[in-house]
Amino acid sequence: MIKNIQYTLALISLCPNLLWAQQRDTTAIHEVIIHENRLQIPFNKATRNVQIIDKAAIRQLPVRSVPEVLAYVAGVDIRQRGPFGTQADVSIDGGSFEQTLILLNGVKISDVQTGHLSMNLPVSLDAVERIEVLRGPAARVYGVNALTGAINIITHASDKTSATVSLQSGSSFKKRSDEGKSGIYGGYGAQAVLNLPAGISRNLISLGTQRSNGQRYNSSTEDYKAFYQGKIQPNDRHGIDLMAGFIHNEFGANGFYAAPGDKESYEIVKTGLFSIGSTHKLGNNFQFKPRASYRLNKDDYRYYRDDISKARSQHETQVFALELNSSLHTSIGDFGFGLETRSEKIESTNIGDHDRYNHGLYAEYKTEPVRDLVVNIGTYVNYNTQYGWQVFPGIDAAYAFNDHWRASVNIGSSQRIPSFTDLFLKQPGNIGNAALKSERAWQLEGALKYHQQGFFVQGGYFRRNITDFIDWVRQDVTPAPPYQPFNLGSNLMQGLSFSAGQDVKIGSRSTLRYDLSYNYLKPKALELQEGKDSKYILESLRHQALARVALRSQNWNFTVGNRWIKRELNNAYLLTDVKAEYNLLKIGIFIDVNNIFNATYKEAGAVYLPSRWYTLGLRYAFL
Repeated sequence: MIKNIQYTLALISLCPNLLWAQQRDTTAIHEVIIHENRLQIPFNKATRNVQIIDKAAIRQLPVRSVPEVLAYVAGVDIRQRGPFGTQADVSIDGGSFEQTLILLNGVKISDVQTGHLSMNLPVSLDAVERIEVLRGPAARVYGVNALTGAINIITHASDKTSATVSLQSGSSFKKRSDEGKSGIYGGYGAQAVLNLPAGISRNLISLGTQRSNGQRYNSSTEDYKAFYQGKIQPNDRHGIDLMAGFIHNEFGANGFYAAPGDKESYEIVKTGLFSIGSTHKLGNNFQFKPRASYRLNKDDYRYYRDDISKARSQHETQVFALELNSSLHTSIGDFGFGLETRSEKIESTNIGDHDRYNHGLYAEYKTEPVRDLVVNIGTYVNYNTQYGWQVFPGIDAAYAFNDHWRASVNIGSSQRIPSFTDLFLKQPGNIGNAALKSERAWQLEGALKYHQQGFFVQGGYFRRNITDFIDWVRQDVTPAPPYQPFNLGSNLMQGLSFSAGQDVKIGSRSTLRYDLSYNYLKPKALELQEGKDSKYILESLRHQALARVALRSQNWNFTVGNRWIKRELNNAYLLTDVKAEYNLLKIGIFIDVNNIFNATYKEAGAVYLPSRWYTLGLRYAFL
């Protein structure tokens, strides 16, 4: 019976022929400006594969964190080690988690110690305005380390006063397995978001906390976060942007890195960031935007949580960056150019003390040589004190055949500089390799899209070749030696993607929205590690199918989401999540049921993720 219900829900999500088409207003999405650091491009003029998840879409999903939102984005692979975004690795189109660049309002926040900490975000989910996902090499857009793509999380300080508070509590209703502990597994969370304009300034403040005793032995979580975004706009030509945030995150790390020996491990991560920038328009055609940013991260990993006298690793990283972005509009097209410089330092008890510097210079040109053809060409020149000079050119083009059909093609290059963990880690089960070269990639991608009256369907193909591909491997022998990263040669990845979606009017007050996607990936790297245990192959994604149906009425929202995932060396699993929300005046009440059919699955390492989990929440808008 359970399986029949599960397959029925999946079938409903996968059958667009059961729906009928009505007109959808797409004006709002067309007016969105993609927040690249160089040229600002309207969404409907984009020449790259860009996906936008706006605030309204996020609100409908049965999620509590940014990583859980990204799990519903086609081509994005989320590998969680703990529930509710406790620690999540993010990759795009079959890359590794180190090859995706993470940004917050255009500021790079990827961690230089290890990509495991890049999603330690100080922003509460209710404060997120939208998330932009750019697939494919993005060095020309964002600089180094955007080898397979970039994810930009956008917040917005509004010119209207508002205040909201969200409370939620959840449980699996399973008895705790912790020795000496009684009760059931569960947790709670709270968020508060305030928009406060004052004169020429706009201010966004968000606070959040989340606590849980976990979902299995030694998997408790606790975090506190605070975030501020400010904008001072004395006139329409000059403005100042401020951003600051802090998060304290600690969690039981049972099986996170060295299973089964790390059953008692615990980790405490503290991240702070600050940035200040400004925008200056000189005349009607030229503008420049300087910005400075600083990120401090402290990671305290305790192999034995109750005995810190041994097997304890403490790391502190500091990243300071200066950048200047500018653009010039002319009769023959738009030019973007600028430079950036970054200082990266680490002080660590087992990685050691190291520093390096990175300097980049870019130039970009966007034009419409003929009607309905948009071409974007540019290059990024980079110098790293550890890896020397490199150049990353690229070109994109998109052509609209008519009001409904649009084709795009791009070819570009990018680089990923090894993290300090890749290079210098010293642990019994994992050791670094100081001789590593940086990874470099070329990718060709093409896509064709059709849209009409609220319906769209899109298909695409990409071919990416990474030279000096890095993987953590060890010989498949007994006793097993430690894992160590090596440059294994060329990794050719090919991928096919398909997506479709539609808004359907039901009467005068209700709308049904469905979104479908399928991604297939085929890496050559499978042939490179014969006779070895490979961390990349263990978690490499082969098939991803997503299906979501959302019914919206005047007061009710109801969403069913399905995710079918197949990795190379793990069994396929199907996850079904459901959310129902009722809104009346300023109050919203919602209930989520995640993994409603109790699938047994793991996304990273040896960590099994929660079985069925129930969440009840309340949202109240004061203003």
